[in-house]
Amino acid sequence: MQGKMWSYILKRVLLMIPTLLGVLTLTFAVVQFVPGGPVEQLMLELKGKGDAGISGSESSGSGSTYRGRQGIDAERLAEVKALYGFDKPPVERYFLMLKRFAQFDLGESYYQHQSVWSLVVSKLPVSISIGLWTFFLTYLVSIPLGIAKAVRDGSRFDTVTSTMILVGYAIPGFVLGVLLLVLFGGGSFLQIFPLRGLTSDNWAELSVAGKVLDYLWHLVLPITASVLGSFAVITMLTKNSFLEEIRKQYVLTARAKGLNERQVLWKHIFRNALLPLVTGFPAAFIGAFFTGSLLIETLFSLDGLGLLSYESVMRRDYPVVFGTLYLFTLIGLLTKLVSDLCYVMVDPRIQFGAGGGS
Repeated sequence: MQGKMWSYILKRVLLMIPTLLGVLTLTFAVVQFVPGGPVEQLMLELKGKGDAGISGSESSGSGSTYRGRQGIDAERLAEVKALYGFDKPPVERYFLMLKRFAQFDLGESYYQHQSVWSLVVSKLPVSISIGLWTFFLTYLVSIPLGIAKAVRDGSRFDTVTSTMILVGYAIPGFVLGVLLLVLFGGGSFLQIFPLRGLTSDNWAELSVAGKVLDYLWHLVLPITASVLGSFAVITMLTKNSFLEEIRKQYVLTARAKGLNERQVLWKHIFRNALLPLVTGFPAAFIGAFFTGSLLIETLFSLDGLGLLSYESVMRRDYPVVFGTLYLFTLIGLLTKLVSDLCYVMVDPRIQFGAGGGS
């Protein structure tokens, strides 16, 4: 068993390499045809035309009509190209990027003059706050609710709760966030919760208990806007998984032996029904550390990974774009592997490599 497991892990790790290469190669190729790169943007700034990344008329259109380099002497243009590394041909830049990534060197931002690693680390607290609270609240509410709905399948409770969570699922988080701000954030009605940020301006002066309360108070609106749509998926998955197990033969046998419903539910159904949730738990948990919702972060003025990714694409900050793409793709592949390993550990019937699956 141990030998099969390590062989499976090695095979999956080796398969990650072409996947990473494919993602990076495709993105790098597309970037070569996108107008308004960092060289053109700096040229426009030098000519006093402001930030080209914000001006749609300057940064859009085909490469043949782009006018960002006009009016700049060739020597100055060559210096700027050398500064960003664009004095080298694309193929050479591509392999230099792969060499850096193989050493886990993500490069340095063109505009923020920081390493990509430090930028990601600096934005993580915001994304972790949103992601982890959303993750924990979703599972803490959805799993008990899904079990209750399965036990009471077809009842009025089941119908009412299904309607409520589906309505919540249908409302986009951004729209709900706007509604919450209007109602409770000092819009047209009540000013109960703060409008922006994760802490108040005087946070450093507060006591420890005051800091905790201030932090939690700032989280109420963005977490509510983020978490409501997540309830439906986990709740319905839990309910359907329990219903499927309840209808199996071993449950009828357990009841025939005289076990009460509570014993049947917790001793026989619970473990098997939670398999789909347990296998997705590692990916959801690790993903919570890198969750970045652009719309939620923009609406509540939260400077997290979502906003970083958006600004990097708009400003053509290629080291940040490629560095975060490489990092998040690698993390996604690793968490998928961990999820598959958890599936085998939880369910002994699953064999490594059996039938081409996990």
